[in-house]
Amino acid sequence: MTEDFDVGADWHVAAPYPFLARLRRERPVFRSEHLGAYVLTRYADVRAAYGDPRRFSSKGSLTVSRSLSRETRDRLGEHGSFLSSFVANVDPPDHTRLRRSVSRAFTPRAVAAMEGRFRRLNEDLLDRIEPRGAADFVRDIGHEPSIKLTARFIGVPETDEEFVQARVKEWFQLFLAPQPPERQRELADGFLGYLDYVDRLVAARAKEPRDDFVSLMTSLIGVELTHREVVELISTILLGGNDTVPNQLGNAVLRLLRERAWPVEPALVANAAEECMRIDGASLGSFRYAVTDVTLHGVTIPAGSLVLLSTDSAAHDESVFPDPERFVIDRPNADAHLVFGYGIHFCVGAALGRLQLRTALEVLGRRLPGLRLAPGAPIAFRRSIVGRGLAGLPVEW
Repeated sequence: MTEDFDVGADWHVAAPYPFLARLRRERPVFRSEHLGAYVLTRYADVRAAYGDPRRFSSKGSLTVSRSLSRETRDRLGEHGSFLSSFVANVDPPDHTRLRRSVSRAFTPRAVAAMEGRFRRLNEDLLDRIEPRGAADFVRDIGHEPSIKLTARFIGVPETDEEFVQARVKEWFQLFLAPQPPERQRELADGFLGYLDYVDRLVAARAKEPRDDFVSLMTSLIGVELTHREVVELISTILLGGNDTVPNQLGNAVLRLLRERAWPVEPALVANAAEECMRIDGASLGSFRYAVTDVTLHGVTIPAGSLVLLSTDSAAHDESVFPDPERFVIDRPNADAHLVFGYGIHFCVGAALGRLQLRTALEVLGRRLPGLRLAPGAPIAFRRSIVGRGLAGLPVEW
């Protein structure tokens, strides 16, 4: 019987649901020794905590890297607190100012304009891949269109896409998965190179602005934003497009194939995407710090404690989603999941993420209607504290 979270175990990301269901029933506020944090597991509590920044602070919540060695911290220097000024990692009033700046780039019109571009990227990739008849979905199909769309939106030149993708993978390994000290040193050097790259990109756009996100944010330096805030905003939006969105697509395709729901009828694609995010979310939750003592269900979370808001558990809460372990393609409230957060920290890129997932499922379903899992191929998830993504997914058609 599982007694605690265990980031090093296969079940932790792949199949935590019986464990989480028991916590919701018996210990809705759970002290995890392994995470060094209290865990909120019920939907109502998770949503309430997201909506209460006065008691559950985001300040410093993304920089949960207690597994870093002293040498690695020294090497990172001031960047050991990377993301200290990122929009999801601060409270009002800084949050209000940062979010207002970023939102300028994510207007409904701007997001809608990206649909055609993303559709073409998927079609172009499939023109090359389709004749092969088989592929690793994660490596060969799931990532490239999202990476290219994000790069063009941000303003990363095509020649630098592979460099950025490699650095993003290293960022996740360094900050969100336990690593031996030697590997930490390698990853830290790669990460500092990544920040230096973004820094140079900002400097280039300050001299010669273009029609891209970097130029828009750079134009706000000294007016609404600091130089460091701009570097961190760009770095982190690259993280989402290069990792979180492709991970969610891989999770969704695996689920739809296992449920024999492939290809999805066009009329059901939008809701199917929401149900896939609910049942196999790429984001497992967010960390917060308790500002004051908080008592919930008879347990007092002391001020200063780290708290994990488990959106993964909330999405399987029986009181909100009846029969939560069953995939229901037309579930009426599938979009009530909290994968994108809630309240002031609702993900600023949520509309773009949803658009990408819907568009990819639609194009893939039309182009590869005979998609199936390669027989006998092992399916393994990457190990992570806060993310769910496949290490590989061999498929045929």
